[in-house]
Amino acid sequence: MSYRDESYYSPKGYSQITTKGIDTTDVSIEELRALWRKTLKDGIHGICFSMYEDGQEPGDAISIEQVERRVLKLKPYVRAIRSFSCIEGNEHVPVVAKKHGLKTLVGAWLSDNKDDNEKEIEGLITLAKAGHVDVAAVGNEVLYRNDLSLEELLGYMKRVREALVGLNIPIGYVDAYYEFSRHPELVEHSDVLLANLYPYWEGCPIEYALGHMQSMYGQVVDAAQGKPIIITETGWPSQGGSLKGAYAGEEAAMKYFVDAISWTRTNDIPIFYFSSFDESWKTGDEGDVGAYWGLWDKNENLKF
Repeated sequence: MSYRDESYYSPKGYSQITTKGIDTTDVSIEELRALWRKTLKDGIHGICFSMYEDGQEPGDAISIEQVERRVLKLKPYVRAIRSFSCIEGNEHVPVVAKKHGLKTLVGAWLSDNKDDNEKEIEGLITLAKAGHVDVAAVGNEVLYRNDLSLEELLGYMKRVREALVGLNIPIGYVDAYYEFSRHPELVEHSDVLLANLYPYWEGCPIEYALGHMQSMYGQVVDAAQGKPIIITETGWPSQGGSLKGAYAGEEAAMKYFVDAISWTRTNDIPIFYFSSFDESWKTGDEGDVGAYWGLWDKNENLKF
């Protein structure tokens, strides 16, 4: 793998280079699988960390040994790992990632539970002061879920910023791409925009998904006021159903991964692909597809 040494959150300008996705009518499943494997083997910028084995779920305390086993699975393929929480074993993720020479995007999981929010914020600050955080994400989709008001969220962001003065750790907030256009205050209070781009969840057919993702990114560029952007989540489920014109499936999941990574490489856009391992608990609101977003299956084997 070849990675650039410069900081992956530094502003590099916004490229306008578009790329065309794979025409799957021209390649066999075997050829597509080989291209998927080559794309992964060549190395991707970052990946979202999946914590939970079969039978585990949020709220369970996860051991550092389990975290390290999974980090070591990912290390040959990625430069950076994104974590989503700072409690219940999630705090081990950036510590182990740093131990093995990986960059970290560390999130405090905020919700309408103010007591847990306190633990998360203090956990993020502690990890950052200990040198385990390269980018601090204060909350994930809390506006999308209506868990907090904008004012409450900005209060948490200001608190983290004040605690990290002098540490040169950029802070931001993760949400769907359009929230930054809706709330310019988010841009004002962020050092880096952390945007989730999901053509699947907007019902986009796979043949148009790459172009739709590029349009989503363009909307973030328009809102960013020159600030750097990280794609914090994008992906496609390998099974589990459909949403309007978007169908989960192995061929679509492979095509989307190759297309997304090719485009972000061409444009030097940092991306955290969603996700690393399938997690069985992630059904419910997301339906069956929630359990099938990983590049690895729930037993930690590469899918394709």
